[in-house]
Amino acid sequence: MKFPTYSSAYRWKHIVTRAPSVLLGAFILIGLAGCGDSAPVSNTLTLVAPAAPGGGWDQTARVMAQVLRDTDLAATPQVTNVPGAGGVIGLARVVNRNAGDPNLLMVTGLIMMGAILTNDSPVTLDAVTPIARLLGEYDLLVVPADSPHQTLDDFVAAWKLDPGALAIAGGSAGGTDHMLTGLLAREAGIDVNLINYLPHSGGGEALASLLGGHVAAGMNGYAELAPFIEARQLRPLAISSEERVRGVDIPTFREQGLDVAMANWRAVAAPPGITDGQRADLVVLMDRMHASDEWKTALAQNNWIDLYLTGVEYEEFLIQEDARAVAVLESIGLLN
Repeated sequence: MKFPTYSSAYRWKHIVTRAPSVLLGAFILIGLAGCGDSAPVSNTLTLVAPAAPGGGWDQTARVMAQVLRDTDLAATPQVTNVPGAGGVIGLARVVNRNAGDPNLLMVTGLIMMGAILTNDSPVTLDAVTPIARLLGEYDLLVVPADSPHQTLDDFVAAWKLDPGALAIAGGSAGGTDHMLTGLLAREAGIDVNLINYLPHSGGGEALASLLGGHVAAGMNGYAELAPFIEARQLRPLAISSEERVRGVDIPTFREQGLDVAMANWRAVAAPPGITDGQRADLVVLMDRMHASDEWKTALAQNNWIDLYLTGVEYEEFLIQEDARAVAVLESIGLLN
């Protein structure tokens, strides 16, 4: 699939220049126990989900932990939740408390990029060590099952009449859900300064708002919403893919006349201060997880897009994505 292109430079540039080219071969040729002066990844690997339980980062971390256990790649991986500020609090904690720890991975992604920008965070992604991009996911616009809005056209018509009256629940301010809501409003001819977007620190909180009838609609990832759609508690109005997703009977925004498409992506990063060998160990660990049948099954079950990428190509992607995030956030009035 293709991501839309955005614009503005990122702070990962020095990381690209410091990554030794010899690691590219090492990622393929060596095993977990043979990376220079580093030790093998510990069986007590910690996976940090920088959000409350129930959201996409939490779900990704817990699926990773299960796959790592089932494949004997790590005996006792532990998931730790550190919610707040679109992942920025978790990021700061990893940078300040876990520097030099080769037995920890933090889930990150486009949402954190947006949160760093909108919160003007002093701690940025250039402080951690990029390991791998893992997966992508499309967003859904949904309404409660008893909503009067049966279709996207119904919802947009009501939204235009009074944008502030229809609260839309989603993830962190400046994250993918917020970006997509702003792009949808702009495409529909609605002043983005008038929309009522209610950010939540995790998918679980956003779902509680939706299921409790406290908001008119929600924007969130497919895997988080699918069980509630199947239980007929939520009604999907549109999916943010460029084309229909095979096996998912939900129309896209584009086919309903609104030219909006975006995919969220998730990745993992290690703390700062680890050695090149330790970094290579972690990349090999992710290589092995990604190659496993268990991981492929998890991707299929969650309708996640396989976007696996490591090395210099991944680092260059991060620079491009920050530029894209800046452009989108500027276009919907969240950045000057």
